[in-house]
Amino acid sequence: MINNNYAVIMAGGIGSRFWPISTSKMPKQFLDVLGNGETLLQQTFRRLSKICPTSQILIVTNTDYKDICKNQLPDIKESNILCEPARRNTSPCIAYASFKIQSENANANIIVAPSDHIITNEDEFTRIVNECLQVTIEDDCLITLGIKPNRAETGYGYIQYSSESSNSNSLLKKVKTFTEKPDLELANQFLESGDFLWNSGMFIWSVNSIIASIKNLLPEMHDVFSEGTELYNTPEEISFINRVFPTCRNISIDYGIMEKSKNVFVYPSDFGWSDLGTWGSLSDHVNSDKKDNTLISKQVLLYDSENNIVRVPKDKAAVIQGLDGYIIVDTKEALLICKKEEEQKIKQFVADVKFNLGDEFV
Repeated sequence: MINNNYAVIMAGGIGSRFWPISTSKMPKQFLDVLGNGETLLQQTFRRLSKICPTSQILIVTNTDYKDICKNQLPDIKESNILCEPARRNTSPCIAYASFKIQSENANANIIVAPSDHIITNEDEFTRIVNECLQVTIEDDCLITLGIKPNRAETGYGYIQYSSESSNSNSLLKKVKTFTEKPDLELANQFLESGDFLWNSGMFIWSVNSIIASIKNLLPEMHDVFSEGTELYNTPEEISFINRVFPTCRNISIDYGIMEKSKNVFVYPSDFGWSDLGTWGSLSDHVNSDKKDNTLISKQVLLYDSENNIVRVPKDKAAVIQGLDGYIIVDTKEALLICKKEEEQKIKQFVADVKFNLGDEFV
């Protein structure tokens, strides 16, 4: 039987909130952040290979990261590494991959996933994705995976859903609203209401449904990529993309498509998900000591210190005394000492370092 399942892994981000280990030369998706022997990209690729053949997994990344992808994923076809010549957010990324897939298989079913997320219950993830893929074979719908919240989290976007279900699967709920990262008061209201989910940024749809949505809601972008209909999967594809991709509007798939479409459904899920977007999120995945210190390095001695996150290079020892609630990250190029409660400022720190100290540190 022909397997029409495809996967698109988005791997072009910089991951500046994980500075200083995540840099523009080596973003977090290419790092073994948890110290388990696999980079986040390798984990994502392995996880999705349970859903579709590895020959039908596409990586969309920045041109600068092509060689890193090839080195970390030696089994992938080079033609399946799609290189963006400019950063234009997730809508052009997904549009490019979708047009390329459609030119190969007009019956394709696609899961789109970021490259830098953690999923601890992979069996449950695989079951839910396969269930959704069965729906999109028949139904013209766009599905997103929503995560059942267990706390009032201000670092995630939220999806509100209604009581209306899909005709094909009662677990799929019609989406009412998307909300960007709320403040704590609003996040608490979302949690108490019971009809809000965290936005995982993972999507499932047929290739025809997503391209029809792009045509309807982002017509200029559809025009750009449809020009290359005869060029995808040919030697002319790369030069075409290098020419047209930078002309695309910089817009996310959430703003461009999901928030405006009338056929969006969410599957309330619980499979141990984290977007690993901040240093603080590591505490959910790395064991802490009796004083709630999360140590990502073994050669660290703490005195009178609690509720810290510490990461130093393998060849360096660290002694820390009298700190409470700090992130301490040391690399060869940079040192970060930041209050955990203010880690959202790290993105600004990175911009300031680049402006005042130079690109070589970021």
